[in-house]
Amino acid sequence: MMKFFKKISWLYIILLFVVGCSEVFTGEGHDVNIKREIKAVEKKVPDALITRRVRLGGFGDVLIHGRVYDDARVNGGFDFTPMVEPLMPYMSRYDILTANQETMIGGVAHGLSTYPRFNSPKEVGDLLKYMGVDIVNLANNHTLDRGEAVIQSALKHWDALDIPYIGSYKDETDQQELRLIEKNDIRFAFLGYTYGTNGIPIPNGKDHLVSIIDEEQMIMDIKAAKKVADVIVMHVHFGLEYERMPNNEQKRLAQAMIDEGVDVIFGHHPHVLQPAEWIEREDGSRGFVIYSLGNFLSGQDQLYRQLGGIVNITVEKTGNRIQLKDPEMLLTYVDFNLTPKRDYRVYPLSDVTHEMLTNHKTVEEELKQHYRQWLPDITFIGSD
Repeated sequence: MMKFFKKISWLYIILLFVVGCSEVFTGEGHDVNIKREIKAVEKKVPDALITRRVRLGGFGDVLIHGRVYDDARVNGGFDFTPMVEPLMPYMSRYDILTANQETMIGGVAHGLSTYPRFNSPKEVGDLLKYMGVDIVNLANNHTLDRGEAVIQSALKHWDALDIPYIGSYKDETDQQELRLIEKNDIRFAFLGYTYGTNGIPIPNGKDHLVSIIDEEQMIMDIKAAKKVADVIVMHVHFGLEYERMPNNEQKRLAQAMIDEGVDVIFGHHPHVLQPAEWIEREDGSRGFVIYSLGNFLSGQDQLYRQLGGIVNITVEKTGNRIQLKDPEMLLTYVDFNLTPKRDYRVYPLSDVTHEMLTNHKTVEEELKQHYRQWLPDITFIGSD
C-alpha cells in the first residue's frame, strides 16, 4: 500500500499563519464521530491553472474454479499469465487499475478448493501483478469460505506482491489504514464492502476479516476519506446473481453513496454485465457507477457469464475541482475448450473469431446497446 507523508518546515507554517492561509497539519488526526482512525496527510496547495489527469480502470470477478487452476498447472506450481495474453496490449491504457478478487488466494498449503467454498493458488495474485493491477477488492460473499487461516495466508501474499487490498484485513489496525494511491498529484482513496458471506458467520471480535455493507459505517469511512483524498473509489458486492439489470436497492445505495461523496463505484456479484450511469448530486456534480462488471476470469460457462469488461474513467483535477469524463469499456470474453474444459483465455470481445463464438458480432452490438441505454457517451475500446 502507499502512504504519503511530507514534512513542512516550521518557518513555512509560521508564514502561513501570518498571511492567514488554511491550517496545515501533520501527524495523526482523529474525529470522535468517526470509528476508523486515519493518519492525516498534508494537502498540497492546488495550482488552479494546471489540469492533471488519471485514467482509472477497473474489472470484475476473478473467480477461480478448480477447472481454471487445473488448467494453469505447471511443473512446481501454477502459471495463469497465458490466460490474459490476448489483453496485454491494452493494459498500458490505465494509470491506476483495480480488480475484484472473488476467491481468497490462500495457496496449496491450505488445500485448494473450488465451488462452493473456494481457496485458490497464490499465483492468481502473481497474475494480477503481471497485469499491472494496483489494488484489489476482497470483500465478497466468498471471503470467509475457508476461514481465517486462508485469509491471513492470502493477505500475506498480497503484501509480498506490494498490492494493497480492501474489504478484508489482518486486524483492526490494518483495517484502520485507509488505502491511498496518488498519481499525477491526484490522491485516490479506496473502500470495499459486501452484502454478506453466504451465511458464514464472522468470528466474534473479528469484523476486520470482511467489510459488510453497513451504511452508517460506510458514511463514516467516506467522511474520513474525504479529509485526505481527492477522489473516493468504492467497490460494492451487491445485486442478484445472473440478473442483467440492477435492482432498486442497488440503485438506491449507489445514489446514497455518491450523495455522501463517493466518486466512482465498481459493482460486483451478479457475474454478468450490468449497465453504468452518471449519478447527479444536488450541487450539480456527478459520480459514476457501473452496477456489475461481470466475470473477468472464471470457470462459468454460459454466454453472459463468459462476458465481462474493463471500464475506464478519466479523472481530471483543476485546482480543487474534480471532474469525471470520457467513460470507456473494453468488453472481454472468456474462451475455452469444452471437452475437456481447458485452455482458458480472456480475449477482447472485438478480437473474438467466428470459431470461438459464432454470433460474436451480434453479441458485441447488443452489449454496446446495453451500456448506451444509460450512458450514451461511453466509448468501446478496440471497436469504436
